[in-house]
Amino acid sequence: MSQGRWSHRNHREAIEVRQKALRELPQWRDEDERIFDWSVDSETLAPFLEGLTGQMVMPVAVVGPAHIDMGQYLWRDGRLQETGRLQDDVYIPLAHTEGGLSMSMQRGIHVLNRTGGIKTYVLSDMMTRDCAFVFSSAEESKGFYDWIQNAREDLILWLNRPSHPDKQLKPGQAVSDVSRHAVLLDIDARLVGSVCHLLYRFFTGEACGPNMITRNAYALNREIVARIDKNSWHLNNIFLEANMGGDKKPSHEHYNGGHGKTVMAVAQLTHQQLRRYLNTTVDELKRLEWAGLHGSNASGMQSFAFTPASAVAAIFLTTGQDLGMVATSSMAHATIQELPDGASFGLQLGGIEVGTVGGGTALPHAQSYLRLLGCQGPGSAQRLAQLIAAAALALEVSASASMASHGSENFFRAHLERGGHRSRP
Repeated sequence: MSQGRWSHRNHREAIEVRQKALRELPQWRDEDERIFDWSVDSETLAPFLEGLTGQMVMPVAVVGPAHIDMGQYLWRDGRLQETGRLQDDVYIPLAHTEGGLSMSMQRGIHVLNRTGGIKTYVLSDMMTRDCAFVFSSAEESKGFYDWIQNAREDLILWLNRPSHPDKQLKPGQAVSDVSRHAVLLDIDARLVGSVCHLLYRFFTGEACGPNMITRNAYALNREIVARIDKNSWHLNNIFLEANMGGDKKPSHEHYNGGHGKTVMAVAQLTHQQLRRYLNTTVDELKRLEWAGLHGSNASGMQSFAFTPASAVAAIFLTTGQDLGMVATSSMAHATIQELPDGASFGLQLGGIEVGTVGGGTALPHAQSYLRLLGCQGPGSAQRLAQLIAAAALALEVSASASMASHGSENFFRAHLERGGHRSRP
């Protein structure tokens, strides 16, 4: 690897050359050798990224057990249907360096367990790829839009048929051109001037699915081009993703679902439990909610919740998820409803993008944490999304109570005592 050329390859010689280059930097110190001290051998890590050079070690807390009543689901007749309920006590691993996070979530779990725990529901489960067909005029894109309305059902059947030739492995191929694990549920067409966006909505099973839906969307685009009348429309460009699909970016379009797993978590606490265990009242929490709603509205904030990203990111790290999807997966709306004997809490996460197979989930440590969570096998991706929502609600209840009471003194003290530099445990 010559000067000015930085190889992305992961054979041993390339890794050593990159490490040597870092050692020659003026800011390098002897103690920095720890980033080259493999806790998992480099051959195991190499398939997961390009340019492998070192490692990063994160501390992992485990909180729980959280008592969770969760749903089990299947796609039937074009819609997601609940087929049963399962109750489980779950230990939740959190990789983070945010002082107070583990303690606050543990407090929320402890309190909510006293009233039966947390119930979770999957409202939607699909991954969307937005392919943009760009024409020379808005009139042409409208004509294409009308054509898609008529061709939609046939295109869905064409891609989903088990005997599809592109679902068969060809000699020398590691994966087929079209994934048989991604089921196309719908094609939703949207017009923006001379561009017709096609939102392909897939069910991806236990995989998060961005790679498989990209392959399938590409095949579908080619089939559409083969079918349309080239003399009727001047097709200038086709883009596999054009920002309307919701991938890795929060959006109003998918705030209430349509990309990822839309999950709702709910729990209740009595007036006595709020006062005794959280040092707050329903009135104080409602005053906080009122101020927070106005604050989020005035700032143009998309979500309304205090802390979901902390829970989402910490569980994503332990289970090998794509960290670029934390932003989308953290879109959340928290609610509190006063009841005669206390309060009902709800948290809805619009698009949790998770899987339990593929990508970083195959890392050895991620496999261990997924096994700890019971997230392996059929239905495990939906289970993982529900566990994330439950953990986020436990944190939300605890953190909101700390913020709502005594001029936010509890919240301040937790950050003062846990958030600063600690020279010893």
